[in-house]
Amino acid sequence: MKQGTNQAIGGGGFHHVAIKTRNFDESISFYTRGFGFVPKVEWGKTPRRAVMLDTGDGNYLEVFEDLQYDPQPNGVHIHFALRTSDCDAAIERARAAGAEITKEPTDIEIPSSPPTSVRLAFCKGPEGAVIEFFQNATT
Repeated sequence: MKQGTNQAIGGGGFHHVAIKTRNFDESISFYTRGFGFVPKVEWGKTPRRAVMLDTGDGNYLEVFEDLQYDPQPNGVHIHFALRTSDCDAAIERARAAGAEITKEPTDIEIPSSPPTSVRLAFCKGPEGAVIEFFQNATT
């Protein structure tokens, strides 16, 4: 995978876009059969399953099952995630730019098989867009 060149946030580029779906199996089939996306990280059980689907270039579509989800006119996007090699520095840069920090940098282990360790943080942009900084434990 090509390393990002964005010096400001330490890497850069999209890591994933996240969406919700009420019909998890149908959505996964659509993206895997229709577009050739490949499941890479899966976790949870019905009614709260989730998966990161590799789109083919190291970027992902993250799909969350939500049986109560009611699609709104603005679509299904939850947030977009930016790849970074330093989550803490990236969130500080966002803070300095005036972003509302909604989740400070946190180490988590996605309960997938095998477990996936990441460091992440969230903020809101000026129009309310939810932005995640996503750092793989290996970076």
